Amino acid sequence: MKKTARALGLVIAAAALLSGCQTTDQSLGIQEGVSVTRFHLGGPIARGEIRIEPSDPAAASSLEFSQLSRAVERELTRLGWTVAPANARSEQVALVTINQGSREAMSRGSGLSIGVGGGSGGYYGGGAAAGVSADIPVGGSAHQIIMTELAVRIQRRSDATVAWEGRAQMEARADSELGSPGAAMDRLAQALFQDFPGESGRTIRIR
Repeated sequence: MKKTARALGLVIAAAALLSGCQTTDQSLGIQEGVSVTRFHLGGPIARGEIRIEPSDPAAASSLEFSQLSRAVERELTRLGWTVAPANARSEQVALVTINQGSREAMSRGSGLSIGVGGGSGGYYGGGAAAGVSADIPVGGSAHQIIMTELAVRIQRRSDATVAWEGRAQMEARADSELGSPGAAMDRLAQALFQDFPGESGRTIRIR
């Protein structure tokens, strides 16, 4: 009986030791929720037919962009827009930029800036914000932090007048569900378009 009790005690102690070594979001310094910033001029934003396009025209035929942008399509449809098919040319266009990579790579600067109006507003990608961009080492571990960004600009095609734009950003462990591009895009799009159009010029965190 004493041997059994001692063996059981060792098992419990080992389990406690292992649980103490498990990687958690908090231990990695991962911020909870999604950081969201939106800009608009405060006026009504017309709904109608809109086409979703990558900010980099070279990614227009990308299967990856087509799949990841479906999260934006769902949100725009929910808000009253009719999303045009890929071969249509609507007056309204939603320009989408998607970035995902390790925290270290992303912290070096994605080149994203935000603001409506004037010639300096909008998202300017350089090399990193090119419609779809990824810098994710294969086989990411629980200790690796993945940062994902989604930026959307709604504007008129004819004169490039911007009606609304926003950016959402989140962090997750590489081995978690939100470390995958698809799940991350669903979460980011939902947060970005929550309470649309949102308060202009303010960065909030949505949990």
